[in-house]
Formats: sequence, C-alpha cells, structure tokens
Amino acid sequence: MNFSELPKVELHLHLDCSLSYRLVKKLRPRTSAEEYRQSFIAPPKCIDLADYIKKAISAIELMQTAENLRLAIVDLFDQLQQDHVIYAEMRFAPLEHLMQGLKPKEVVSAVNKAVEQAIASTGIQAGIILCTLRHYSAEKSMQTVELVKEFEGTQVVGFDIASDEAGFPIGNHVKAFQYANQHGLNCTAHAGEALGADSVWETLEYFRPSRIGHGVRSLEDKGLIEFLKKENIHLEVCPTSNVQTNVFQEFTDHNINRLYNSGVSLSVNTDCRTISDVTLNSEYQRLRDIFGWENQHFFWCNQQAIQHAFTSDAVKKQLLEQLKAGFRKQ
Repeated sequence: MNFSELPKVELHLHLDCSLSYRLVKKLRPRTSAEEYRQSFIAPPKCIDLADYIKKAISAIELMQTAENLRLAIVDLFDQLQQDHVIYAEMRFAPLEHLMQGLKPKEVVSAVNKAVEQAIASTGIQAGIILCTLRHYSAEKSMQTVELVKEFEGTQVVGFDIASDEAGFPIGNHVKAFQYANQHGLNCTAHAGEALGADSVWETLEYFRPSRIGHGVRSLEDKGLIEFLKKENIHLEVCPTSNVQTNVFQEFTDHNINRLYNSGVSLSVNTDCRTISDVTLNSEYQRLRDIFGWENQHFFWCNQQAIQHAFTSDAVKKQLLEQLKAGFRKQ
C-alpha cells in the first residue's frame, strides 16, 4: 500500500526536532551528511528520554532568528506535504529561542506568521502549541502560558509541558495549567512515557489536559484506561520514539495495538521527525508490517485526531470530509 496517498492528521510534532538535512545544510553549509546524522538523529536505542532529547540541542541553536524560524516552518510543511498531512499541530518552547536577542513575543510572532503563510501556500491546516519544559521555573511556565493567552485567536492553539518527566516533578507548573484552564485554553501534556501510569494520573489531576502526549504506559493500570475512555482523553502515540527512548525494547513490544483494542482514543504521530528519522508514512508502514493494521485502523486514528484537534468545529468538519474522501479512493 502507498501510504503517501492517504490523508493524515498529526497532533504530536516537535518543530525543533524536525529539521531536514537540506535545511541544516542551508543554515550551516559546512555540515556534512555524517555530521548531521551524528548531531541531529538519535541512535535506534537511547539510554532513556533524557538521552534522546539531547539531539534537539543542535537544532535549537540554529533556530535563533526570525528568518531561521520561518525557514524551519517552510521545511516542516514540505515534509507534511510529502506525508499528505491535511492538518498538523506543531509544538515548541519559545523560551528556547532567545539566544540571539529575540524576545519571547517576537519568537511566537515569527512562527505564527510563518505558519499563516505556509497554510496559505500549501492548503494544510495547522496550529501551534507552546511548550513549557519540565526543568523550567514556575515563572517561565507562567510566561509561556501567558503567551498562549496573548496569541489567542491566531494559529497558536494550545499549551503543553514537555521534556524529561522522570527528572523533574510537576510542582513548578501547576499554576500555569491552572491559569490555562481558568482561561479556557487548550491543554495537552507529556506523561506516561518516561514514567508509568501514576504520572498520567498525576498529570490529569493537576493539569487537567484533554490530551496526553504519549501516555502509552497507561495500560499498566486498568482503572486508568477506563478513566481515559470515560473522560474521552486522547493519547498522542509516537511508536518509534517510544522504542528509542526505551519505553519498549523493540517495535514488536509496543502496546499501540493493545491500546487500540482497548477503545482508548489515540492517534499515530512522529514526535520528532529528525531525531527518530521517521515520517508518518514510515510509521504507518511499520504498523501495517508488524501489527497488520489495515485502512480501518488508520481511518479511526485519524478520525479521533480530528475530533480532539485544537481547532474549530467548522475546520473539523472540513477535515473529516477530506479524510473520508481520501480513504474512499483506497
């Protein structure tokens, strides 16, 4: 099957972890293909999540001007087109892009403008999620969520917390998520990846997100699975990434098939296209090859992604029509 012809939705996608070699070569001409692979792409098996995300450092260093941020968006939309993505939500931490003098608002403005232009030129619908990071102070988390509020009504559509959940507790970030919930801002949160089901429970209790980034270890607690279904909490699953970060030893060990069969709402995502060296097409192919997934599996996951996307009902209706039309052709 040629998965490149299937329309897709991607909800869990890190902008600063998805720079192609073509873009890196443009921004840093001396970079060889081997240097790119060493600095930007993780090995098939990392020690843990903290080891995996070290590969984002080189990319972030390149994304410190408004122009380079714009080029990163152009590059990402090129990749989305190759995957036939019809809607994507890309996330990044704006406070990581201040090394050359940009102000936080300038960072978000640059990315927002670039996304607006890319939507107009490609026809791909998209939103931006702003991330706080686990190791941030409470002040930095508040600064980030206040940017989400300030840019409400633009392509900025939600708030997230990312980075090493095992190394840093949630305490610094409770107030930021309280602020988000009080102001009706869309929230997702990384959990159930580096830590088990308890981290998902904790995240749901204190952050109250409508989606969980990863959440694959939720199956360790049957009660949690029932709660996720009852509350219609969506899991943004990223299979290859989970294998690389040692959540699962091999792709064959991944529990996405069990999660699907449990009835939990989930979608298939790349997480970090460059660090994991994947596309959505390649993720779909592996799910077909290893778990025997057919079109109905992928249609359901994309339908669930549309239902839980941080966008308007009108856009959701349009996306669902595109999805149905594309799958009818297969």
